[in-house]
Amino acid sequence: MPRVPAPPPGSSLTLTATAPPPRVRAPRPTPGQEAPPPPHLPEIARRLAETYLPTPPRPRLSPEPLDGLIETILSQQNVGAITRRQFGALKLAYPSWEAALADGPDGIEAVLRAAGGGLARIKADYIWNVLHRLEETRGALSLRETRDLGDAEARALLESLPGVGPKTASCVLLFDLARPAMPVDTHIDRIAKRLDLTPSRWSAVKVERWFDEVLPRDWTARYTFHVATIRHGRQTCKAGRPRCETCVLRDLCPSAAIFLGGREA
Repeated sequence: MPRVPAPPPGSSLTLTATAPPPRVRAPRPTPGQEAPPPPHLPEIARRLAETYLPTPPRPRLSPEPLDGLIETILSQQNVGAITRRQFGALKLAYPSWEAALADGPDGIEAVLRAAGGGLARIKADYIWNVLHRLEETRGALSLRETRDLGDAEARALLESLPGVGPKTASCVLLFDLARPAMPVDTHIDRIAKRLDLTPSRWSAVKVERWFDEVLPRDWTARYTFHVATIRHGRQTCKAGRPRCETCVLRDLCPSAAIFLGGREA
């Protein structure tokens, strides 16, 4: 997931075994909303924030959102260190994105390969096609105008670019434009399903749409939930063997009993 801050040391929290909360009848879904938010969703958000991101974040507007878009493209199926190295190599090789456009996909690929990391050809093509589309349709290699657009208009502009889907657009909106978007990566998708917030059959795109409906439309709340949940997925609710014994959400999680197999913390 792109550009998530490193977790603070000593952020895990150990809970003693507790009885599961009583079942509360979920509210009826609103039209078009298949899975209504559970009553304890605010408590989930509170615990995650308190554990993984106790200091409220401050919004940051990127001087050039195109930089953020390209860095987000590089972050796909990449660890943070390689993403930063590749992006730094591009900025060093090209004093402007016009120079990258002129160098073509082959030149961009060579820079990425020299910096290390996989999918260099695919990402070089994505980056070059974005630059080419901006020059062709807008006459300038910049996305600064998105700062003056509404949320829906900014999203529409981003998603009109080749290879930019809802998740990539949401990352740019959240991290570079300080808009209340809610990108869903593999950690958030996994945790939402383990907590039984969303059906297991839903795609990550559908899970993102659901979160967009049920979370407060507030940048601080969504940024905090996004970053804290990713940290929770990396540190505790891991894909292979989750650390349910130390999970801050253990008493709210239907999957904990399955993974614990009756063992006490």
